Amino acid sequence: MHAPMPRPALFMAGKAFQRYRAAGGTRTAILPDFFIGAHAAIAGLPLLTRDRRRYKTYFPSLDLIAPTIT
Repeated sequence: MHAPMPRPALFMAGKAFQRYRAAGGTRTAILPDFFIGAHAAIAGLPLLTRDRRRYKTYFPSLDLIAPTIT
């Protein structure tokens, strides 16, 4: 499914990425994760991820579906 990125989500993604970089995060291909997390948070959608810690750190209101890996 393709949905346009709401402006509030773009702002939220930028602010979250700024906090990530200020905390020493690298500039690797991680920015798309922030767009995805912000879009889901603004749209009120759950997000399927294996990286629960990052999403909960930067998007605490986001409902995550995180399978347990054994």
